Amino acid sequence: MTENTQQSNYSAPELPTQYTPAEVEGPLYERWVERGYFEADEKSDKPPYTIVIPPPNVTGSLHLGHAFEHTLIDALTRRKRMQGYETLWQPGMDHAGIATQNVVERELAKEGVSRHDLGREAFVERVWQWKGESGGQISGQMRRLGDGVAWSRERFTMDEGLSKAVQTIFKRLYDDELIYRAERIINWCPRCLTAISDIEVEYQDDDGELVSIRYGEGENSIVVATTRAETMLGDTAVAVHPEDGRYAHLVGTEIELPLTGRRIPVVADEHVDPEFGTGAVKVTPAHDPNDFEIGRRHDLPNLAVLDERGVITAHGPFQGLDRFEARSAIVGALRAEGRIVAEKRPYTHSVGHCSRCKTTIEPRLSMQWWVKVGPLAQAAGDAVRDGKVAIHPKEMESRYFGWVDNLHDWCISRQLWWGHRIPVWYGPNGEVVCVGPDDEAPTGEGWTQDTDVLDTWFSSGLWPFSTLGWPEQTPSVEKFYPNSVLVTGYDILFFWVARMMMFGLYAMDGTPPFHTIALHGMVRDQFGKKMSKSFGNAVNPLDWMDAYGSDAVRFTLARGANPGVDVPIGEDWVQGSRNFANKIWNATRFALMNGATVEGELPPAEQLSATDRWILSRLNSVVAEVDAYYDDYQFAKLSDTLFHFAWDEVFDWYVELSKTTFMAGGPAAEASRRVLGEVLDVTLRLLHPIVPFVTETLWTTLTGGESVVIADWPKAVLVAGADAPGGFRDAAAEREIETVQQVVTEVRRFRSDQGLQPGQKVPARLELSGTALAAHEAAMRSLLRLQPADESFSATASLPVAGATVALDLSGAIDVEAERKRLTKDLAAAEKEKAQATGKLGNEAFLAKAPEQVVDKIRVRLAAAEADIVRITAQLAALPQA
Repeated sequence: MTENTQQSNYSAPELPTQYTPAEVEGPLYERWVERGYFEADEKSDKPPYTIVIPPPNVTGSLHLGHAFEHTLIDALTRRKRMQGYETLWQPGMDHAGIATQNVVERELAKEGVSRHDLGREAFVERVWQWKGESGGQISGQMRRLGDGVAWSRERFTMDEGLSKAVQTIFKRLYDDELIYRAERIINWCPRCLTAISDIEVEYQDDDGELVSIRYGEGENSIVVATTRAETMLGDTAVAVHPEDGRYAHLVGTEIELPLTGRRIPVVADEHVDPEFGTGAVKVTPAHDPNDFEIGRRHDLPNLAVLDERGVITAHGPFQGLDRFEARSAIVGALRAEGRIVAEKRPYTHSVGHCSRCKTTIEPRLSMQWWVKVGPLAQAAGDAVRDGKVAIHPKEMESRYFGWVDNLHDWCISRQLWWGHRIPVWYGPNGEVVCVGPDDEAPTGEGWTQDTDVLDTWFSSGLWPFSTLGWPEQTPSVEKFYPNSVLVTGYDILFFWVARMMMFGLYAMDGTPPFHTIALHGMVRDQFGKKMSKSFGNAVNPLDWMDAYGSDAVRFTLARGANPGVDVPIGEDWVQGSRNFANKIWNATRFALMNGATVEGELPPAEQLSATDRWILSRLNSVVAEVDAYYDDYQFAKLSDTLFHFAWDEVFDWYVELSKTTFMAGGPAAEASRRVLGEVLDVTLRLLHPIVPFVTETLWTTLTGGESVVIADWPKAVLVAGADAPGGFRDAAAEREIETVQQVVTEVRRFRSDQGLQPGQKVPARLELSGTALAAHEAAMRSLLRLQPADESFSATASLPVAGATVALDLSGAIDVEAERKRLTKDLAAAEKEKAQATGKLGNEAFLAKAPEQVVDKIRVRLAAAEADIVRITAQLAALPQA
């Protein structure tokens, strides 16, 4: 029993006959919050345990991915709180620059207004207004799920404190020459009208075209191939490999660029693969990252021919055309001039798309702000290599190293109005001043602030320490940094985790932001397919919570959570978890009705039955297993262990085996009532982090304690007279009950084979001499619906099991002749199946032609038929003779 929670002479109230989650979950959660159970005290002398929530977008609502991740984090933090840690689950939301600006711009469009009509300051005020009225919907949904977060500490990446943190680290990085401004090729979204980072680009195979174009004339011509013909208007060279003899005579010369009248040089560059295509490539430095690097090496001009919306700006007949319209028009014009050598359609190739709006990305030369990631990424990689940070599962380390060891400089500026504005001012005479949070911004005529804002991931990269009050050295920073573990999906290992590692190590003097990175997979449908509205398989978890309760959704998600592996989930699995919650409820209700109690000490071992000693021994094994699985982030295994222990061993075996003891009364019944109370108390506490609502209701009813949220996490159960280092264990009792289970299971199987109804009683004689089963005869007879044998008893079947013999008299219990006919018919069908399968497997011609999987299926059919023949023959032999 948990210390200091049992009320003296407590009498448990009667539970309702049915568990109704909708009536229980909301009031329970509000009570937990009101009582401050989830708050964290930085002044506490308890050891800290800290997890930050991966901040959901302020525009977002709860989806199954959130529910999955939050279930795992909540389970970890609830357990640690019960173990006596000062536990902080830090909540908050991300301002989601692009997504939020898009939402508000759509609202303005309905009013016939654009952000430019409002102006920057008024638009930002409008976004804050929207955030106050409509943002943060997910916070209420998190409460529905049961998230045990410290609500009083909730943060927002644009709040005053976090904005100060952003400005502080920008200034430090700038002063350390780790932030710079330069013109580079970036990923540009013509729909969102902003730069986006490499990891915000989604690549997919699109059907396009590959067009081969002849530049120049006669022997001095070169053929190049492109999928983006419109960019040829910005070509400033053709490149070939230095050792490619086919073009050696052209290197250093100029050729005419079709449609433009311009002449461009032929340059030699080792980047060109002479084995690919014609061995020559067009060079468009302003619209391709590889071409940009070639252009830098050869001092080529950067000629931009597309504006921010992807519209042609080059003077001539194509000016003003959209890039895709221009592509067709330019190919048509080249074809008319006889410049097209070859055309391939469709040509399937990988094309980048904006992860938010799915628009095709346009590589674009632009002046942007960058983080020099080299030294930061080196530190982030070394922290894992040196063992300061563990990645779980370990096999994910290679993906992490593959990213941080090959990072390019990070473009951090975004052409938006909503976000942290870059704290740099430009003066009238070319001055550039970076302003920290405690600095005065320059004023006077001609001074202007940079118009861009920072990438959203820049601020969320500070999340593990900015949420604690950094850059101030607050008590919360001292208590809760570094975080204990980060729980997140492997899909944002690069988006978010690597950035937190880089910034945490840099800002916190080499101390990483967390000790462990625990990666989980993605939630998929029951067929393993990605969930998507476009696929028609997306699920709103709130619908399942309404139908089956939050505990059922949580348990389903946890039971599928193997480290780093995707999680398939279907509604029938949630129904099964709902059934489990009902089973817990009904079994606890039965136990309370039969006097189960946690009052007083457990009886000494010599006063306990073998059944009592067995369940206590198994309970201690389960406590140890669950602890080991938690420490290894094996949520699926710990959930499965608890499911089978609770349902199979406690409810289906211990409760059933104890019913006859309860009915008999006396000291043995009193001992079993105390044991049952102990087992339920510990089991409910073990289950609580995964299924908090039903366990709270049952545990407080059983024990009279204040709340299972603040109860002690189970430790090994001790029994007087049988002390052991790992708690009470009794291998002999476990073997004894396993024998009982073996006998009951075998007789049940036989009854089923004979067509007996589950509740149908039959006379039986049990020969138990020489076994340890005599003490369990009453319980076995009750479980098996076996009546005592009277004078008319005549055994029609005898089952030897585990050293015992169970003799049954089935005369009058079944229609023997009808059963014999049925079994004879089934036997004939099995023999026919065997003959057909044997014939095919013996046919060499068939085996030579048939696919291996077909042959394997026939082998399986043969094995099944042979097993059926053995089983049915035994059933026929066991029937009473006429």
